Amino acid sequence: MPAGDAFSAGQEQDIAKAIATADAQTDLKFSVYVGSVEGDLRAQALRLHRQLPEADRAVLIVVDPRRNQLEIVTGLVAKRQVDDRAAALAAASMASTFALGDLAAGIVNGLGSLMEHAQKAPVLHSQHP
Repeated sequence: MPAGDAFSAGQEQDIAKAIATADAQTDLKFSVYVGSVEGDLRAQALRLHRQLPEADRAVLIVVDPRRNQLEIVTGLVAKRQVDDRAAALAAASMASTFALGDLAAGIVNGLGSLMEHAQKAPVLHSQHP
């Protein structure tokens, strides 16, 4: 999560904790990139996503605060748990919090929303009613 001077140490810890919680609750790999992105945001987000370890299981949030834009990219496996609708809802939630001037809280809220949609379904056994 490159952040530079965008976040305080406490905010960075909050984001890192949200990422770790989302990873643990979903068996996916969440990553956040915050920074200036040159050119087409979607194309750059896809490029960054391909570079992630376990890209098929990865969910990447790319935020360019300078341009007021964000992109959420999911790998092939992750897309089964985080579909386009879930990503759009998380993006809308993040954008509304960003508009209030709180970048860190927007990211934490977005991670929480994505985690809720992606949480592992409970295993049901036919022997139990």
